[in-house]
This record gives sequence, structure tokens and C-alpha cells, in this order.
Amino acid sequence: MTLTMLLIVGAALIGTGLYGALSQQSFVMLMMGLELMLNGIMLYAVAFWALAGHGIPEGQLLTIIVMAVMAIEMAMGFALVVAVFRTSQADTTEALQDLKH
Repeated sequence: MTLTMLLIVGAALIGTGLYGALSQQSFVMLMMGLELMLNGIMLYAVAFWALAGHGIPEGQLLTIIVMAVMAIEMAMGFALVVAVFRTSQADTTEALQDLKH
């Protein structure tokens, strides 16, 4: 695979994630959009380090660290969604009117 192809796939992932994060009102779909954007950024990092850096392993280490942070972020995000749903029975972002005040 060439660097150009990997950058195009990464841009598609980031674009799809941005659209998903901005257009959806469900908490789960919002978090899935954020995860797609992070996956595109990880693909950029691995592609640059593997193809432009001649196989330097720092890109792989950075990707493993980002994947660990993504797992923690998803666990905390879903815990927050469950807590919000238990208190206010809201499953969309527009149903949370009381958080504005």
C-alpha cells in the first residue's frame, strides 16, 4: 500500500467520524463518531512512521498508547451515559435540558 492510499482511507475515516459526531443525537452514535476520528488519526500515525520513517517503531508504540486511551475513554463515556440515563431517562443529547442550568 502506498502512503497516498492510506492517507485517503484515514481522511475518509475522519470525515465519516466528523459527520457522525455532528449529525447524530444519540450518545452511542456520538461516541462512535469520535472513535472513527481517532482511528483515522491512528492510521495517519502508523502510515507516516511505517512508510516515511522507514519502519521506526515509535509509531506503533504511539498507536498502542492511543488505543489504550480510547478504551479508557469509551469505558468512561459509557459509564457517563448509563448514569445520565438512570437519573433522567434521557438517551439523546436534546433530552438533557436540565444540564444547561
